[in-house]
Amino acid sequence: MSDIQPLTALSTVSAKSDIQNKKKQTSSAVEINPCAGQGEAVATDKSTGDTATEGTFGSRMLSSGQNVFEHNAWDHVEPDSEHYKYAENQIRLHHDHPVPEEERELYNAKPAAFWDSFYANNQNKFFKDRHWLRVEFSELFEWTNDRASADKSNAADKLEDQVVKIKVEHASTPADGKFRIMEVGCGAGNAVFPLLADVRDPCLFVYACDYSKTAINVVKANEAYNESRCKAFVWDLSSADLPEGVEPASVDIMLMIFVFSALHPDQWAQAVENAYRVLKPGGILLFRDYGRNDLTQLRFKKSRLLDSNFYVRGDGTRVYFFTNDELAEVFGGKFTVEQNAIDRRLLVNRKLELKMYRVWLQAKFRKPINAD
Repeated sequence: MSDIQPLTALSTVSAKSDIQNKKKQTSSAVEINPCAGQGEAVATDKSTGDTATEGTFGSRMLSSGQNVFEHNAWDHVEPDSEHYKYAENQIRLHHDHPVPEEERELYNAKPAAFWDSFYANNQNKFFKDRHWLRVEFSELFEWTNDRASADKSNAADKLEDQVVKIKVEHASTPADGKFRIMEVGCGAGNAVFPLLADVRDPCLFVYACDYSKTAINVVKANEAYNESRCKAFVWDLSSADLPEGVEPASVDIMLMIFVFSALHPDQWAQAVENAYRVLKPGGILLFRDYGRNDLTQLRFKKSRLLDSNFYVRGDGTRVYFFTNDELAEVFGGKFTVEQNAIDRRLLVNRKLELKMYRVWLQAKFRKPINAD
């Protein structure tokens, strides 16, 4: 079927020995070179998945003839033919039994209301704190030397960090000397608070926004919330206006983790425009979200499909499943695509001998330094 996208070519990788032998945590993301031809991919050492796995991220490779049930998780595993048959059947089922037409407006009219209910029920107990940010998005930490002691425990790692360091470019230094990071869709603060704890630099200031008022209330109720370092507020990324108190071209780094997928495709263009306006020239947007044919997508039952690859969960929240090509098209018109990667993980239930294929996409989009 046309909805089964050819992610297979993008995820083929020959793991290099230097990546396999790294001692520090690495990831299972496979970088899609924006300058490369169709299907070219190289291993990258920049990210981790949102789910912890045993062993070193990015280095547990399933070799030919090896028992797949030997470990709980494997990296860079190409799904087998049985999985693709299952995926095709599931997508067909979704299209044959979509959400009834008369119910679709219910989910699309006020999506924030469903997220309000979600956070009212779960508070800050649903998502785990994202301490993997330092591995996946090192740009959040490279601008400062004033980090938590865990970052400084190994002199060799410090030296390596200096060698591979990529400085965030600035159009100018703000008068107050602040380095501004903005997380869109901050939820209960599972990325914001680990970031504030890891970076002690007083120059750091974090904007935390979400279109769920309940989520923002949860953030503000956290004992670690301090408005001298962080400001939480309600804002819809797809709205026509920028948030009050955030000046255009004032943010150094924008973070979007499993956020863009909650938007209807009709809202993407405005959301990208808003991100572009908020970021400084030379600023970077760090992105991670669901990939096409991820286990989450394939597990949907009947009457959950709102639109092609766009679903509604049982709690009323919405989710889209992307391809790398879509990300390049949606963001590439405004931003320079520095990374467009796929994180393909095989999770295993050894007791039941079940195989579960996860697919996440990671990207980095930079606003041109000469942008107006």
